Parts: sequence; structure tokens; C-alpha cells
Amino acid sequence: MPVVIPAGVQVSINNALVTAKGPKGELKEALSPIVKAEIKDGKIVLTADLKSGKDASAIYGMSRARLNNLVQGAAHGYAKVLEIVGLGFRAEVAGQKLTMSLGKSHPVIFEAPKGITVSVDPKKTQITVAGADKNLVGQTAANIRELRNPEPYKGTGIRYQGEHVRKKAGKTAAGASAGAAGGAKK
Repeated sequence: MPVVIPAGVQVSINNALVTAKGPKGELKEALSPIVKAEIKDGKIVLTADLKSGKDASAIYGMSRARLNNLVQGAAHGYAKVLEIVGLGFRAEVAGQKLTMSLGKSHPVIFEAPKGITVSVDPKKTQITVAGADKNLVGQTAANIRELRNPEPYKGTGIRYQGEHVRKKAGKTAAGASAGAAGGAKK
């Protein structure tokens, strides 16, 4: 299945290095020696030496997916949205620094890596992580989420937009009285 090159994106292949230049930036991807790439009719066509081992098919599929992400990222870019849930939890952006109040005794400062833009909505409860490299966008969003994972009892913390956090039931009076009744039977 070939990778279609969108309008406005220039792709060049030099040995095993594929470079895509587009409106969102320039990205590079090194291919495995098993996989060969060439450009035909505005598409990147990949071929693999399937006799080289049992993992050749998997490497081919992964290479194709990564090249598709490379081309789409150079053309359109990627974004992940994080939500901050909790009383007094908020975020602010100044340049590449994201400053968050997450219920700790100090503000948490996160420095966004090069190639990533971080923005916060006016309510200061939604963080948008955007960039051309899909892997870097996902890893940066995961690193921000890790600063305050959603906790299972109240559901407060940082989560992906649309993520469902399963809440646990806390201790109840019914559980305490059952333990007292069990002790009385002895």
C-alpha cells in the first residue's frame, strides 16, 4: 500500500533516509535495511525483502506507518488535548514554558521540547500540545499527563480529552459495620 504525498510536501530519499519538507516543518526517518523506498507518481512505494527473516513483514508495516506519519505531519501536523480536572488546578504558558498549579506546594514548570508548541485555553483547564512529529507530540503529552495522573477516587489530575477515568469506591460505613458484625459472631 503506497504512501500518498499530499500537495505542498516535498519528499526525498537518500539511501535509507527519507526526508519530508512541508508547511509544518521538515522531518526525517531512517529506514531499516530490509525495506527499500522509491517515489512513483506522487506516492512513496515500499518494498521489503520478506526472505530476510520472520520479522520482515512487521518491519515493513511499521516502516510504512512511520512514513505515513512523517508525510502527514509535514503537511498537517498533529495535536493532543489534555484536560486539567481539580479544584484550583490550572495552567499558563509563557513562551515554551508551561506553568501549572496542580495542588502541590509549588508550581510545576514544564519546558516544551523544540518543535512542540503548547497552548492553554482561556479557562486555563485545557492544554493543547501540537507539532509535526507524531511521536514527539504523543511523548510530550504523556510527560505532561505524568506530572499529575488522574487519581481513581476523585478523578482529579491531568487526562487526555475524552479519556474515561474509572473511579473506585471509597471506604463506606457499610464495610465498617460488616467488619464489626463479623467480630461480634466470634
